[in-house]
Amino acid sequence: MSWTTITDADELTALIGTPSFRAANKDRSTLHSLDRDWLSKSPFALVATADENGRCDVSPKGDPPGQLVHVIDDTTIALAERPGNKRMDGYRNVLVNPYVGLNFFVPGRGDTLRINGRASLVTDAPFFDDLVVKGHRPILCLVVDIEQIFHHCAKAFLRSRLWEPETWNPSALPSVAVMTKTLIPQAPESIAELETYYGKAYEEGLYR
Repeated sequence: MSWTTITDADELTALIGTPSFRAANKDRSTLHSLDRDWLSKSPFALVATADENGRCDVSPKGDPPGQLVHVIDDTTIALAERPGNKRMDGYRNVLVNPYVGLNFFVPGRGDTLRINGRASLVTDAPFFDDLVVKGHRPILCLVVDIEQIFHHCAKAFLRSRLWEPETWNPSALPSVAVMTKTLIPQAPESIAELETYYGKAYEEGLYR
């Protein structure tokens, strides 16, 4: 197969073009009050990390608005970690490579807030009390020293129509239980047991 590839930055610029003044000059290194407002309204974020060899991982994080992120000061934020699958791929990456990229979403909004910086893992601090959900403090927090922050445009959301309910079709794919048993056939649970696991009890145990 013959592919045409780009091998240097000049080729890339020739193909894509140069950014507008607004796009080229929108990144900052400290939080504006509008950024703080955005973080307080965001219930969902994507956290990108990489290991010492550059292999990447992106992990979703979600909590009620106002309890996903704690703003420590104008250059530092913390994200709460809750009970999960215990793989810790991203956190293992942070231990060897502290650089992270974050993208914060507000449902219904096409624009997003991007934050890049250096992270550390904190197991306890006074601000943990501000991140309690349903009586449960975070397991740990990802504390990020901000190096770059900017708002990203809405074009990807407009193209995908992500927030338009008439485009939603979750039943187009098998249930998570069926997918799990198909992809991990050696899993000891039956599909029926997995359907129960991913049912009502799954949601009830989100913070335990």
